[in-house]
Amino acid sequence: MKSKIISALKIILPLGFGVFLIWLFYDALCEQEKKDLFSAIGKANYSWVLLALVFSFLSHASRALRWKYLLDPMGYKIKFWNAYHALMIGYIVNIVFPRAGEASRAGVLSKTEKVPFQKGFGTILAERAVDVFMLGVVILIALGMQYNKLDDFQTKLSDFNSGEAGCGNSLIFSILGKVVTYGILLGFAAIVILFIAKKSFRRKIIDFVKGMIEGVFAIFKTKHKLKFIGHTLFIWVMYILMFSVCFYALDSTAVLGLDAMLAGFIAGTFSIILVQGGIGVYPAAVGLIVTTYLAPNDPGILPDALALGWIIWTSQTILMIILGLISLALNGKNVKFKHDESSTPSAENSSAQ
Repeated sequence: MKSKIISALKIILPLGFGVFLIWLFYDALCEQEKKDLFSAIGKANYSWVLLALVFSFLSHASRALRWKYLLDPMGYKIKFWNAYHALMIGYIVNIVFPRAGEASRAGVLSKTEKVPFQKGFGTILAERAVDVFMLGVVILIALGMQYNKLDDFQTKLSDFNSGEAGCGNSLIFSILGKVVTYGILLGFAAIVILFIAKKSFRRKIIDFVKGMIEGVFAIFKTKHKLKFIGHTLFIWVMYILMFSVCFYALDSTAVLGLDAMLAGFIAGTFSIILVQGGIGVYPAAVGLIVTTYLAPNDPGILPDALALGWIIWTSQTILMIILGLISLALNGKNVKFKHDESSTPSAENSSAQ
């Protein structure tokens, strides 16, 4: 009974917190800002958003193909659609069951292709290592393009934390800014303390690092290194494109360049890492960065910038849910949720991208 309550809380609390953040951000806007927000969403050119969804699907398909190349040197010739369905089921599971998506993905493949769970999970960790590297490359490129913008970003964050973030309830923005700032610091401190004081947690972290190292070696063993690298580059180009083309959906953001798009992309990515699925945080994070380019002297988040964040997050989340449900309908019998943190220590440290 106790384990069921804990499992339920792991689902309810993250989702509830995300919904609470959505309400809090919305409530912090004044009436005019709310009207402008809905006006921007209503006037958006959604043909660009549809194009973004095409890019998103292509990235998922490419990721499924790339996974085949990691499993090939282990002797497993898996079918593309089984890899794809396992991937999409993992995504939708991750939305509802925090940190369980990667484990479910490996579990589905173990049923459909008889790939041992630990081997499948090891290749997923290898993918994560590559994704972290690619994110680092994108960050370096973004910094190189706009090093002079760092002071503006710092000023914008300071205004956000001080509560000077709009004509609405500035106190709420101030609280939210401090929650995010101190939440990150406390979270980092908690990890360090647990690593030092708790042997089981330390073992999980060590196992995670070992799993990543073992998974990375699978990359060097594959006979399709160039194809693997090509798919990796293609996936990340698709990620950036599916984010960037949405800027053209609004007249006000269509004038912005690649520097703003990369900065917003990075902010959105980190919001997904910090809060499960980026719920409640992604639109604000993107809006905050985009506002820095549209109106660097404005202490708040412009309604158009916030609308852009909502359009991107909502469209991509809906697509992921639809594709995930289709894969569940076709492969749902192979889904098992028993692989949680206790059975797969590495899963709790995986990020959702």
